[in-house]
Amino acid sequence: MMAAGGPSVDRWRVEVQGIVQGVGFRPFVYRLARRYSLGGFVRNHSRGVTAEVEGDPRALAAFLEALSLEAPPLARIDRVGAEPVPPRGEREFRVAESAAGAVKDTLVRPDAAVCPACLQELFDPSDRRYHYPFINCTDCGPRFTIIRDVPYDRPFTTMAAFAMCPRCRAEYEDPGDRRFHAQPDACPECGPRAWLELAGEVVEGEAVFERAAAALLSGAIVAVKGLGGYHLAVHPADGRAVARLRARKRRPHKPLAVMALDSDTAAVLVRMTAAEQAALTSPARPILLLPRRSGAPLAPEVSAPYPTVGVMLAYTPLHYLLLDAVRRQGGFPALVMTSGNISGQPIVADTAEAHARLGGVADAFLDHNRPIHVRCDDSVAQSGPDGHLQLLRRARGYVPDVLPLRPGTPRPLLAVGGQEKSTFALGEGERAFVSQYLGDLETLETLEALQAGIRHFRRLFAITPEVVVHDLHPRYLSTRLAEESGLERLAVQHHHAHIAAVLAEHGRQGPVIGVAADGTGYGEDGTLWGGEILVASLAGYRRVAHLAPLPLPGGEEAIREPWRVGLAAAYRLRGPEVLADPRRRPAGMGPEAAQAVVRLLDGPYCPWTTSLGRWFDLAAALLGIRSVVSYEGQAAMELEAIADAAPVPPYPYRLRRGRDGGLVLDLWPAAEALLAGRDPVPLAAARFHATVAALLEEAVQAVRQTTGLEEVALGGGVFQNRLLTGCLYRRLTAAGLTVLVNHQVPPNDGGLAYGQLAVAAARLREGRGNGG
Repeated sequence: MMAAGGPSVDRWRVEVQGIVQGVGFRPFVYRLARRYSLGGFVRNHSRGVTAEVEGDPRALAAFLEALSLEAPPLARIDRVGAEPVPPRGEREFRVAESAAGAVKDTLVRPDAAVCPACLQELFDPSDRRYHYPFINCTDCGPRFTIIRDVPYDRPFTTMAAFAMCPRCRAEYEDPGDRRFHAQPDACPECGPRAWLELAGEVVEGEAVFERAAAALLSGAIVAVKGLGGYHLAVHPADGRAVARLRARKRRPHKPLAVMALDSDTAAVLVRMTAAEQAALTSPARPILLLPRRSGAPLAPEVSAPYPTVGVMLAYTPLHYLLLDAVRRQGGFPALVMTSGNISGQPIVADTAEAHARLGGVADAFLDHNRPIHVRCDDSVAQSGPDGHLQLLRRARGYVPDVLPLRPGTPRPLLAVGGQEKSTFALGEGERAFVSQYLGDLETLETLEALQAGIRHFRRLFAITPEVVVHDLHPRYLSTRLAEESGLERLAVQHHHAHIAAVLAEHGRQGPVIGVAADGTGYGEDGTLWGGEILVASLAGYRRVAHLAPLPLPGGEEAIREPWRVGLAAAYRLRGPEVLADPRRRPAGMGPEAAQAVVRLLDGPYCPWTTSLGRWFDLAAALLGIRSVVSYEGQAAMELEAIADAAPVPPYPYRLRRGRDGGLVLDLWPAAEALLAGRDPVPLAAARFHATVAALLEEAVQAVRQTTGLEEVALGGGVFQNRLLTGCLYRRLTAAGLTVLVNHQVPPNDGGLAYGQLAVAAARLREGRGNGG
């Protein structure tokens, strides 16, 4: 439109959907409009943000281009829609009140690491927030862990008890300030405070971090309250302190994560690619599993015998102040930062709970009085076989970001996951909300955390589920929870859920060739599966191949004691002569124990399983690498860690037809080769990995020939093994197949709930309910 005697003026209505509330998007739009001399307004609406902008058409075009290119770091734009509307003659731009019902259907942002601007202020002696451990703005700080209810406004967060001082209030109300509507905004005058409890003394003020650093450098274990819970910290170069932490935490072998001050510090510890460095420094700040550098200042007790170490960067101002104090006192600026819990229990988040449960572990407590409403552990990731980041534990920094559920569910759903690495998920329409990692469902504390999390997500996202989705296993606590929910129930087979999780995050419906490999999962025939090839879509599957089964003498005991599996295999291959062989049982255990295990083989306490995870246990046991485990997957991880890196030929194997006409992937010839012991252990470990990859590829090729399918989905916890997965991925892609793996949810049981949602949505769309 041309104004009389003046330049052309247009007005556009712009709607932006995605994560655009609570992330500084409105002040960003305000500043952008003022840059281009545009009039109009911006406000929140029920699905995101609406703006009406008026001015010169060229300026409007530049505004629209910059809207996506320069969005705030915590924003995620899913859609931008623009349409012309009649000009109103507005020359000023304003931030308008939110539209009625604007809180409905909006998305909550995950917690984010402190941003560069706040970090600069944190260490600027002239700034009023100098050394203030709770500095934040709309580009960073706590979100998910402090929100009690929607809308995401201060009264509905754990910051409600801290009334803003006049200066903070002025920032909060100024659209031109980066703290405009930053709900956790605070300063030393009005905000939370930190203190240190050490040897009966309470230390406050500037001395807090100096004293905490001194304690750590003298060998103390310090419980540190962070964003989503407590860490237990020791200095990583102090082997005696690390050993004492392991003993008190009851974590004798599992690797411990290390927090570094910055990426330069991390580079002294580990090797990383540019993509890995970008992930490490991202606002999510996950723990990344990276190759340890030779000569890194880390005690062997941190992560031996593994060649990798889990490293993350400081992500709160409190962490920065603590690590900076360690550096200034002459220490290497890194700390072991492991979850503040007793192994097997959820991370501790409450101050009183921390003193009760961690009092026998920690020598000191670095605490603060900003309450944590939602406990949330650190996320863990690694580079996947395709070079993209692959989450192994999805929690802080990623939850509660929405995941796709397309083409959508006709009814709202709750999925309760499995037993290990517990998560749950809510689904409505085309959106899935997957919870943070909660722990293994083996304690009352984890079950209560699961129930509390479900209640919180239902309230936060205004979803009232009508159907609850669960695993087939009748004894999982998650299955019992579903049975007691009073909702309509839908059961999903464990390995179908693994493959569905891969399909869902890639937006595929299937069918694909699904390779599902893990520890164990309940099969539809009542046996224990875990090494399956399925022809699978979201709505259903056929089991077309599986590994040859292994005996588990003693059931669960055989999972905790892989020597039992190794002994059973040796007995099957060599007969009674192996009973007298001391290499077939733990040191100090006599032949009577071996005979007792063999007697179980033909009885009711010896289930058989097709699990690939148990085959890895067998290999580790036969090679003398690990006879008893203290955590899930330990034997397989140590087998991978010791394996030669160079390409090696596989051992013999067989691909044969079973009685039901399906393919049987037979690794017994490889077990015979391992038992023969002709290769050095590192070479034998590498050849076993090569054997599994070759056998899986041959089986996939056989299924490809009979089905014509060209896509393969790899799902299940075994595919956390980078040596195996990388080898199989290369073989399959070289054969011209498209290979899909998990990225946004873990391949392990932490991704089950998402897969359960996807299967249930597909079945309900087809009206199939519990159909297979």
